[in-house]
Amino acid sequence: MSLPVTEHIARSARHTTAYLACGPAGGTPVVFVHGWPELAISWRHQLRCLGQLGFRAIAPDMRGYGRSSQYPSHGDYALEHSVADMLELLASLGAEQAIWVGHDWGTPVVWSIASHHPERCLGVAGLCVPYLPQGFTPATCEPYIDRRVYPREQFPAGQWDYMHDYEEHFARAQAAYEAHPLNTVKAMFRKGDPAARGKPSRLASARRNGGIFGPLTAAPDLPLDRDILSDEDLHQYAASLTRNGFFGPNSWYLNAPANQAYAQHARQDGRLDMPVLFFHAAHDYVCETIDSTLAQPMRAACARLTEVTVASGHWMAQEKPVEVNAGLARWLAREFPALWCV
Repeated sequence: MSLPVTEHIARSARHTTAYLACGPAGGTPVVFVHGWPELAISWRHQLRCLGQLGFRAIAPDMRGYGRSSQYPSHGDYALEHSVADMLELLASLGAEQAIWVGHDWGTPVVWSIASHHPERCLGVAGLCVPYLPQGFTPATCEPYIDRRVYPREQFPAGQWDYMHDYEEHFARAQAAYEAHPLNTVKAMFRKGDPAARGKPSRLASARRNGGIFGPLTAAPDLPLDRDILSDEDLHQYAASLTRNGFFGPNSWYLNAPANQAYAQHARQDGRLDMPVLFFHAAHDYVCETIDSTLAQPMRAACARLTEVTVASGHWMAQEKPVEVNAGLARWLAREFPALWCV
């Protein structure tokens, strides 16, 4: 019999975090941090698995998402604030430390917890976005662009061009996503395509094409990719994004200077001594870590790094949950045998 996933709210004077939980209340917390434009349900496949293994599996809605606090200015979505949210969430659980797992924009959050607050971090795992000790910004990513795929004269910012599109055309991007949120979710949540390896990502031409959807002012009406989402998942995402809009989610992209400055205050010059796990997505061609050198700074900065490659696109935890759960379980068994309480 599978354990239930329950809904909770953690409130402080500065922030409210809604979160899902599974597993024994006394289990070691494993906190799953989602990215853009997701929700706590992005970790639905991991919550029950880790809960069944005796951990207290937690998945919050990040600021700007779901039932967590929304904020009115771009600066409210700098990483430093989300790190503080997660530390408050940890305190509300009555725990001193956790194992932190992130995906997409959730990975810079968990990397920042590990590098700035190592005493709160038993271990850290990231999906798709590797640890960059200098901060996750276009400026820190661009030196690692694979110029065989993205010639400088044609793609000066490589696959990170879309980040600049948010910076330069924020209102346009927000309007396009909000024009039809359900179609936006269907268009964005697609499985990986092995045939696209070695070809430029469409996100590398976002500015030249006039936005993520090119000349369209809204997402096209694509069939639902049922290898990623069910009808219920689709409608939960779409309902939340319809209610809250995309100002908060998109604002995460508008804090590169603040995030890079924050990275400079990491402990030990950003070196991580705790166990670290990284999942490479073989068919993620934006966060491309296999043919490019994007993962090199992580390898240099992590003393106890384990790497796993999954034949998946960007939405790995939802596209390949069995492989992700198995990778997490093997790592947890090897690195934290005393923390299991099955």
